[in-house]
Amino acid sequence: MKIYISIDMEGMPGTFNWDQEKTDRAAVRRNMQQHVCDAIEAILNSPENSQIDEIVIADSHSGGDNLDYSIIAMDARMSLISGGPRPAYMMPGFDSSYSMVFFLGYHAGTGTLKGNMDHTYSNSRIQKIWINGIRMNEALINAAFAGYHGVPVALISGDKALQQEMQEPMPWLEYVCTKEAVAKFAAKNYSSAAVKPLVEKAVQNSLAKQNIPLYTFNKPITLKIEFHSTAMADVACLMPYTKRLDGRTVEYTDDDYGIIFEAIMALVTLASTTSI
Repeated sequence: MKIYISIDMEGMPGTFNWDQEKTDRAAVRRNMQQHVCDAIEAILNSPENSQIDEIVIADSHSGGDNLDYSIIAMDARMSLISGGPRPAYMMPGFDSSYSMVFFLGYHAGTGTLKGNMDHTYSNSRIQKIWINGIRMNEALINAAFAGYHGVPVALISGDKALQQEMQEPMPWLEYVCTKEAVAKFAAKNYSSAAVKPLVEKAVQNSLAKQNIPLYTFNKPITLKIEFHSTAMADVACLMPYTKRLDGRTVEYTDDDYGIIFEAIMALVTLASTTSI
């Protein structure tokens, strides 16, 4: 059994705004490290531990430099992916050899009411994003990438708004709620003493499950992104086969979700070349 764990920051317990990374980054990293350690300990203490061959952690927030290397000293089967830019952004190195995926510290999608630090991939670029007409968040985008490889997402931890977003499209998930938003940059964080047992139970339930459903899209697959400005859409359209729908919105269609997944990164990167 191989387990892949993708890590973000905004849904981690103890976080509430991006300024924390400037004023007290050490505390942010410490909170992230502890939450991930709780999940790893639960894996290592599970009845399925002897069946596990590898645990890969992808540090997937911002520049991928949040988790300390020491975290993988917990077990020789662990490895840590850090740094960027990189292919497959939040899911680097992922393929069909994995058995299941955990998303830790994930957050609500852009425009979500009472979503703590709500955004989808780029707070400064993306206004809205859809795939096959479905409004997307990062968890759904990444879950579909896992599903494209035939691998299920079993567990997510994050804020209450994301939990509500995931109930309809992925009702089978084990979900650990870490906090609830008071506003975009304010949150009621739950005690680690309350969250840790929830993590332990969710991990144990996930590892014991059989035949977890996949999250996938029917073909053709159409990606639509509404940017914050017309200038961003202008430069995004420099990517071949991108269709302009209106001043701020572009569309890209393909039958291969792997291409759609990388197209999101390419379009956002192009849009980041202008600040207008």
